[in-house]
Amino acid sequence: MLLVLFGARQWHRRPKDPSQGRLPKWMAAIDRLTPVKVFGLGLGLGLALALALAALNAKNAPLTIAAAASIGSAGLSVGQEITSPTIFVLIATLGLLAPLGVYMVGGERAKTTLGDWKDWPAQHNVAVMAVLFFVIGLKLLGDGIGILTS
Repeated sequence: MLLVLFGARQWHRRPKDPSQGRLPKWMAAIDRLTPVKVFGLGLGLGLALALALAALNAKNAPLTIAAAASIGSAGLSVGQEITSPTIFVLIATLGLLAPLGVYMVGGERAKTTLGDWKDWPAQHNVAVMAVLFFVIGLKLLGDGIGILTS
């Protein structure tokens, strides 16, 4: 319920003019990262995301454990056992790898595209976070009601 209220509060405090939006400090710091650091950050965030999803929602932990058990008991080669979670991490890091790829392929021309990509979250950050908090809060509230009624 607290997340729902926090989301509503964020929504009402968002700038009415999106051009007045600002990037959070952590997001603005990304401009100073090298491609190697971005790749490492992406891999780390992918692993952290997997762990956070399992920890935040008790229903995800059994699914993650079942997937790991399936991979472990499938008689896969060592290479296939390593490849499966690696593919998951790569998919989870696409949000960081896509801009890195645009930069690597486009060079100087990519600055305009990446600048546009950066401007959008800066202009809509508060609204996105408000909706995110609101949706997560409603999900947790629904789960709580489901537990209480069963």
